Amino acid sequence: MFGEHHDLIHELPEYREQIHQLKISNNHFARLFDEYHDVDHEIRRIEQEIETPSDVYAEDLKKKRLHLKDELYAMLQKAS
Repeated sequence: MFGEHHDLIHELPEYREQIHQLKISNNHFARLFDEYHDVDHEIRRIEQEIETPSDVYAEDLKKKRLHLKDELYAMLQKAS
């Protein structure tokens, strides 16, 4: 939804410490984390109408963000 924060800390606040630890100790997690935030940033620009791509492109980005979030969440659960 417009105006909602979807960064990983807002989405998974209970994993704040694990996110920090994995970002510094796991290169794969760090890469996915950065990719997630790049995609989230692009979606926010679209929602704010700074960027105006096609609806299909915007929906594909949202699906990509969800997929990345699922991967990151699985890694966080495994590390806990």
